[in-house]
Amino acid sequence: MKSIYLDHAASTPVHPEVAAVMYNMLLNQYGNASSVHQFGRSAKRIVNGARDTIAGFLGCSPDEWVFTSGGTESDNLALFGAAYASAPKGKHIITTAAEHHAVLHTCEELEQQGFEVTYLPVDSTGLVSLADVESALREDTILISVMFVNNEVGTVQPIEEIGRLAAGRDILVHVDAVQALGTLPIVLRELPVDYMSFSAHKIGGPQGIGGLYVRRGAPLTPRQHGGLQERGRRAGTESLANTAGFARAVELAVGGLAAHHEQALELRTTLLQELDRHAGPDSYVINGNEQHRVPGILNVSFPGAATDVLLMNLDMERIAAASGSACTSGSLEVSHVLRAMKLPEELLNSAIRFSTGLGNTNEEMQVVAQKVGTILNRLRTKD
Repeated sequence: MKSIYLDHAASTPVHPEVAAVMYNMLLNQYGNASSVHQFGRSAKRIVNGARDTIAGFLGCSPDEWVFTSGGTESDNLALFGAAYASAPKGKHIITTAAEHHAVLHTCEELEQQGFEVTYLPVDSTGLVSLADVESALREDTILISVMFVNNEVGTVQPIEEIGRLAAGRDILVHVDAVQALGTLPIVLRELPVDYMSFSAHKIGGPQGIGGLYVRRGAPLTPRQHGGLQERGRRAGTESLANTAGFARAVELAVGGLAAHHEQALELRTTLLQELDRHAGPDSYVINGNEQHRVPGILNVSFPGAATDVLLMNLDMERIAAASGSACTSGSLEVSHVLRAMKLPEELLNSAIRFSTGLGNTNEEMQVVAQKVGTILNRLRTKD
């Protein structure tokens, strides 16, 4: 049996068209975009062209786009950059307990540097309350950071409503949209946000490159120094292959948004129907919000079966799934997101994340469900 990859929320296969663009760059383009000779000018055109393409598909101005090394750096740059620049006005930051560790760990570091952070709770579906956001606002609040789509359970947060709460209060808004790109429509100029983080390898692009939208006029203190790249906001020689690959990935992901959504929904429906058939509808519980969610991330608990045992057995069947964020799943610790949702222990300790994407088929969903049913029966027999 061939391997089945259901961990697209961690990283996606590079799309063949993206790989082709990058291969051409690696073979034929080697100038430094900061050089003034013809090779440098050619490199600069590639970087600027990629910036123009991404800005066009995401609905922002090219000068509002900053290339980074990925989602984690984008989150760090936004939070540190906004906090340092706004410190004279106040030092209070609001986020949620269910954020990616790229945000949570950055907030913890900011606390060590004298900032105060309010970590808002989420409900049992992973959704933050607008009332909680509003009640947490203070005179010295300078920044709100809430992710668009949760990477572990797929819950979609009310970003526009949160942005409107901050509007007029001189409070900056950052959104981690790493899991939203390619799954939800994003028109940045129409959203009441100041910063938004993205990553290429979640949408069929290369690893090692991401981007940060910085609304024109929004303050940002740079974190890297040594050059004037990215309008002085992020020093470092640009990667021509990665920027070109990222741009092509955005074209494919955003341009095919409706088709991708339909396919993800079909795969989700098939997997759940087949789980009912092979494991039984009472053998699992879906974690997350069934109304406000993306279809490509399905977090399921199998009460009575431990997460690590399930993942090991799935891996032996050549099926790749996950226990949560790729940044922490290697340790197989209980998900901080599910803990923030205050799920019962039996659900916390038996949760699996299946995330679909390029290359997945309905036939694979049938195989996965059948294997899960077999594994569960085997574990019950042992007990």
